[in-house]
Amino acid sequence: MIKILTNALRFILLVALQVFLLKNMVIYGLNVPYLYILFILLLPFETPNWLLFILSFLLGISVDLFTDTLGLHASACIILAFFRTVIIRVTVQDDNYDSDPEPTLAIMGFRWFFFYGLTLTLIHHFFLLNFEVFKFSEITNTLSRVFISSLFTLILIFIAELIFFKKKERK
Repeated sequence: MIKILTNALRFILLVALQVFLLKNMVIYGLNVPYLYILFILLLPFETPNWLLFILSFLLGISVDLFTDTLGLHASACIILAFFRTVIIRVTVQDDNYDSDPEPTLAIMGFRWFFFYGLTLTLIHHFFLLNFEVFKFSEITNTLSRVFISSLFTLILIFIAELIFFKKKERK
């Protein structure tokens, strides 16, 4: 029950932070950091895929409703959820998360969390910004926006991880 409340609070907080603060934070005229994807990244390992996809869609459509981009964030979040399942299946063994159910920096370690966060952030931003532009002639501009916004998003993800999560002992 506490996990459900924690995740519901995290959902509301990240959507509110994204739509009221971060959407107005255009960095160097290139793009906005998308911290709201942290919700999908931090969902417990044992979250069923059907629930993961529903929550991803709800997260994306919530951001879409506030930013007048119906469908862009929702589709990018669903793609992110798909790749999250693939990366977790490939990189995490089942016995690693029996007692540690969340993929956090404190539990999984810096190297794993950095690879996990970087890969999924790049995937999300690549699809989101390509869906937004949808022109092959703009690919160099889009890729620069993907890398810069991914960098700033990843920095914010690590700051949030360092501020809000306690260090736990890993088995």
